[in-house]
Amino acid sequence: MRQHVSSGSPYEERYGFARAVRVGDRVMVSGTAPIPQDGSEPPTTAFDQMLLCADIAVSALEELGGAVTDVVRTRMFVTDPDEADEVGRAHGEVFGAVRPAATMVVTRLLDERWKIEFELDAVIDA
Repeated sequence: MRQHVSSGSPYEERYGFARAVRVGDRVMVSGTAPIPQDGSEPPTTAFDQMLLCADIAVSALEELGGAVTDVVRTRMFVTDPDEADEVGRAHGEVFGAVRPAATMVVTRLLDERWKIEFELDAVIDA
């Protein structure tokens, strides 16, 4: 059985994707940008943007029956390698006890205000 959830991001409808998809015991959360639900500006620091992205992604995971402890892989896409430590520290605050496999890549993102985009994969009851 396949389930999906939406976060309400305008990109989901426009680009034809779901925030997260669950198939069996696996959950994949799409690239998650630091877009506040209330439509306000994203946080200004990479650390706070990472925390927001993680919160959005984990909330989607929880909607599909998972928990942060089910996370097995994360991917962080950062725009500035000088901010990698900030992003990594925020990642550690959220996922440090879980210790998922993780990758950080430097790239350009769709909105110049974004310093981070984030994905996660989980296996329920892993």
